[in-house]
Amino acid sequence: MSGSLNDDSFHQDLQPRANNVSDYLSHQLQPPPPPRRPRGFSATAAAIGQTTSRASATGGKAKREREKEKERTKLRERHRRAITSRILAGLRQYGNFPLPARADMNDVLAALAREAGWVVEADGTTYRHSTPPSQSQEAAFPVRSGESPISSGSFKSCSIKAALDCQPSVHRIDESLSPASLDSVVITERDAKNEKYAALSPLNSAHCLEDQLTQDIRPRENESQFRGTPYVPVYVMLSTGFINNFCLLIDPDGVRQELSHLKALNVDGVIVDCWWGIIEAWNPQKYVWSGYRDLFNIIREFKLKLQVVMAFHSCEGTESGDAFINLPQWVLEIGKENPDIFFTDREGRRNEDCLSWGIDKERVLRGRTGMEVYFDFMRSFHTEFNDLFAEGFVSAIEVGLGASGELKYPSFSKRMGWSYPGIGEFQCYDKYLQQSLRKAAGLRGHSFWARGPDNSGQYNSRPHESGFFCERGDYDSYYGRFFLQWYAQMLIYHVDNVLSLASLVFEETKFIVKIPAVYWCYKTSSHAAELTAGFYNPSNQDGYSPVLDVLKKHSVIVKLVCSGMPVTGQEVDDTLADPESLSWQILNSAWDRGLTVAGENSLSCYDREGHMRIIDMAKPRNDSDRHHFSFFAYRQQPAALIQGAVCFPELDYFIKCMHGEIVDDLVPC
Repeated sequence: MSGSLNDDSFHQDLQPRANNVSDYLSHQLQPPPPPRRPRGFSATAAAIGQTTSRASATGGKAKREREKEKERTKLRERHRRAITSRILAGLRQYGNFPLPARADMNDVLAALAREAGWVVEADGTTYRHSTPPSQSQEAAFPVRSGESPISSGSFKSCSIKAALDCQPSVHRIDESLSPASLDSVVITERDAKNEKYAALSPLNSAHCLEDQLTQDIRPRENESQFRGTPYVPVYVMLSTGFINNFCLLIDPDGVRQELSHLKALNVDGVIVDCWWGIIEAWNPQKYVWSGYRDLFNIIREFKLKLQVVMAFHSCEGTESGDAFINLPQWVLEIGKENPDIFFTDREGRRNEDCLSWGIDKERVLRGRTGMEVYFDFMRSFHTEFNDLFAEGFVSAIEVGLGASGELKYPSFSKRMGWSYPGIGEFQCYDKYLQQSLRKAAGLRGHSFWARGPDNSGQYNSRPHESGFFCERGDYDSYYGRFFLQWYAQMLIYHVDNVLSLASLVFEETKFIVKIPAVYWCYKTSSHAAELTAGFYNPSNQDGYSPVLDVLKKHSVIVKLVCSGMPVTGQEVDDTLADPESLSWQILNSAWDRGLTVAGENSLSCYDREGHMRIIDMAKPRNDSDRHHFSFFAYRQQPAALIQGAVCFPELDYFIKCMHGEIVDDLVPC
């Protein structure tokens, strides 16, 4: 039989590799030669001491080499997983393959087989429509002589377990073969370069093999844990690209298609960003809402609830689809003449993501202050859509309070060259915030404190690399405590002022404020990244309590960005991150104050493991007070639901867990 594993040509393909492995193992296992005794020297105490010293040095060097090899192994493993993740993501997004979140090579082969017209059953049995299943099992791997199974076009896939059961000769090829060399069972033709990269693949690791064999079991272990738990509504954020820069709805059919998918997933509502840079784009106090009126009417057709974001920030093009949205053009024109209306770093670089809080009460925007601009925008929205508020269609308003709509300084802007896990930079060097700093220093009686720290590093510095944030650094000096308290207080003043005006506009509507998850550098004493973001939260200070007290004053819903990514191993050492501890600090502090809490996923969370972490946070299992999220905002990838990049059964499972109504026949995609 040409496709049998006992075929001579197949063994000929394997033999060079098996011999290489055997030669390598025999060389490694050969005992070292006995040490040679030095000639011409007697066994004096000095010689013995010298020999002992050399042995100790050799042992220490060997230990260091072992440690280095462990680190290199960790890095290789991370590299393997990253490559596999990118390959699978590309197949999902560009090849429209319905691969599960924890896919393996068997799923890829099965998808390819189905694409080629084969039938792949649940147990891995693969056959053409005209071939009976009983006959197909005789040719599980039809490898032709001298030809790769993939290139032959007539391969069939089965699960790893089925393959091992059906083909026991795989283990009899060579007992010394490593897990990586078992790839030759499936791929028999490789050049030296391909072999090198194949060895780095995470598909060859024993850990991945365990994941493959248990992936169908794990989801069901969690089903009973969330059945009957409190109902947490799920809202999905709509893509930004449906509204163009002239506030026109450009793709109503695409909107209906996306909403039909969401309706089929049983989501409770959608979230729409109302961009200041689109609505008041060209002239001050000239608001254009036509595109949003058309969008809201379509959403109402599907009987979904609506949350609206007052987006007073810019969109960099990666946050919500491919759209790039600036601040209003008339604001940018003012900024050319008076660049101090924008946040500024120590080197004088202007950040145009949002307006500086220093102009909240400065009439520099064509005769209006920053507060008046925000108030007029919110009032125009309420007036335009008063009918939607009257019928209860708008369930909540999220007020943007900083960069990315989150309550923070724009200290982590990619436009300025920042990349994770850099500590960021203080954004207080425009003339208006500097005036406030000089006033605060004068009231304190230390006028020479009216300056920003000059040793706080750069955007991508690490805490130990700066004199301000390092262990026992200047952040905990008298000047450091004064500066950080003032810096955080400016954030609190801004929150209080904006929410006070929002309360006048939306009298009976719930407000939402989004708190960022600045979890890197959390394991340091200074918490440097949180300090530059505006939260005075070092290890000896609770920086979130003053913020939550103000939010309690206005009875807002606190929406916390939740990271579903586990941070372990080498990443902990590199980033000093602790997302879980930060999240629970904020959640417990908010619940202790009686605040309503909601959640939102980060853009990196789209797999089963990340979903389960978020569900555990949304519905704490061991909380005697039965706290849970009031709702959850799901941020989708750009055009993910349209292009098929999101696994619908995976998202369906997540929504059903949030709703507390898991069905028994639900299986992973």
